[in-house]
Amino acid sequence: MCVRTSATGPNTGKLWILPGKPMIRVSVLRLLLISTGLSAIAQQPFFTDDADVTAKRRFHFELSNQFSLLQKTAFPNERQNALVYQLNYGVREGLEFSIDSPYLTIVNAPGTLDPRVPQGVGDTNFAVKWNFRREQVDSPWPALTIAYAVEVPTGDTSTQLGSGLYDYRLIAIAQKTLSPQVKLRINQGMLFSGNTLTGVVGLRAQGFVYLAAISLVRAFSPRLSLGVEFTAAVDPNAQASRAAMQEQLGGKYYLRKNLALDFGLVFGQLGESPRVGLQIGVSVDF
Repeated sequence: MCVRTSATGPNTGKLWILPGKPMIRVSVLRLLLISTGLSAIAQQPFFTDDADVTAKRRFHFELSNQFSLLQKTAFPNERQNALVYQLNYGVREGLEFSIDSPYLTIVNAPGTLDPRVPQGVGDTNFAVKWNFRREQVDSPWPALTIAYAVEVPTGDTSTQLGSGLYDYRLIAIAQKTLSPQVKLRINQGMLFSGNTLTGVVGLRAQGFVYLAAISLVRAFSPRLSLGVEFTAAVDPNAQASRAAMQEQLGGKYYLRKNLALDFGLVFGQLGESPRVGLQIGVSVDF
């Protein structure tokens, strides 16, 4: 699971969902009701991806660290620390290419696995993202973006640092400014092959998996924004227990125009979601 944020900073433009458009409201409600999957790419610290892309010929860099206490069902795996970098480049207007990879530390129960604390590089993710529709002041439609990602098995499978599988994911992203301070983001997608694991966190089920996520973020000042999200992943061909689900409370604080501090607290249920996780990172435009 990789992370991403908007390269444009907080948005203070005024955009409203227009009244008198029942079909639009029904469509948005339907998306809210079916948002029960997990996004592969995101606006840090959230795992729900945003519709924004890095500006043409500009770079955007993110570094994040998530420390997770794992579910009891993950035994003998007890804890995981994932230090993740991501570099985005604006190929052209509306089109972005990115690469990310984690450095993982997994802590296992004493006497159960050797090595007890494996460390190393995990699987590497390559993604392309196309924002083909921007928000318009006079339109009720959201910004629309699609993202396609391929994860390459560069991690060591013998110590659980890598899955040993190639992952192929396609994500559709809708983003709507509900007020000058509030943004809603909804992801729907699918994993065609592989699994969603980063180390031992994610969904271990292989093959086709439904992915989705939803986040609501509010800017409280030009520097500070806070939000909440819900993400999950579901294997439609397996038992109900083969699912991953988690929530996050998080935010972003701009230290200066091109530098932000990102932070979040994750609560997970089901599958290989973390029982609780603490996330902190930085986002830089250059």
